[in-house]
Amino acid sequence: MKARLFVLLQYPLPHHFLSRLVWVLTHLKLGSVTRAMIAYFVRRFHVDLDEAAEPSIAAYASFNSFFTRELKPGVRPIAEGDKVLVCPVDGTVSQAGTIDQNRLLQAKGHDYTLEALLGGDIPLAQEFANGSFATIYLSPRDYHRIHIPDTGRVRRMVYVPGRLFSVNSATTRQVPGVFARNERMACVFDTPHGPMAVVLVGALFVGGMETVWVGPSSWVPWDGPITPRLIRGAKYADYTQYDVDLTYERGVEIARFNMGSTVIVLFPEHAVQLDGAIREGQPVKMGQLLGRWTGGHSAPAA
Repeated sequence: MKARLFVLLQYPLPHHFLSRLVWVLTHLKLGSVTRAMIAYFVRRFHVDLDEAAEPSIAAYASFNSFFTRELKPGVRPIAEGDKVLVCPVDGTVSQAGTIDQNRLLQAKGHDYTLEALLGGDIPLAQEFANGSFATIYLSPRDYHRIHIPDTGRVRRMVYVPGRLFSVNSATTRQVPGVFARNERMACVFDTPHGPMAVVLVGALFVGGMETVWVGPSSWVPWDGPITPRLIRGAKYADYTQYDVDLTYERGVEIARFNMGSTVIVLFPEHAVQLDGAIREGQPVKMGQLLGRWTGGHSAPAA
């Protein structure tokens, strides 16, 4: 009953106003107030600061700088091996498996389409039809940077505005197509084994998303905040037109949540076998084995 009420109360809320307000507040530098907020959050959600590159609460000028904290080198070893895919984030597997033609399972009794998730881009959706997917939920205590599952070159980005429902288990069980209704950003990469998409889904109070470039160029068109922003309609950006090699090595950071949400990874048909540990309800860590390329992918007919 409480879960149902929690979900119903979300519908009339001004999602974007509240999320922008939280974004502003978490970027304020309030000294002792900020430190007190962080200390409470660490206690409330049992955050392991021993894993952080900077374990001292006093080192974080704003709550968001703490929330997007970097980890110590080596804390998340990147799985090695031929054709290996690694988990892009810390979190809990919400759903994973095979895409049924163009439909992905959200929760029991609810699914949504690739086309809806990818902002109506039908040719792009066709690249992942009957493929594999994994949906990973990031809780407040988790590390909130997103890393690339395998070496790939940025091809395009699809930004789709939408609502900002919560994406916890209560909401995903009751709000139809919530991942295709919420604000989201799909990052599409070309790898030596086929296309791959990493979709960042915004949520209530946590709509801030930004891409990160770690290459040699001082500026690239990919780098920077994507949300929050005032925008109407979907935005499609083609990065193949730029004379910059936007290639990330496996396990390198590609984006981050200013606050957190959900990540969905997509792979083509017959291209990937997910690891047995990638199943509903399973906690995962960034860098662990997600699956392997099987080499069976063939490009869709033109």
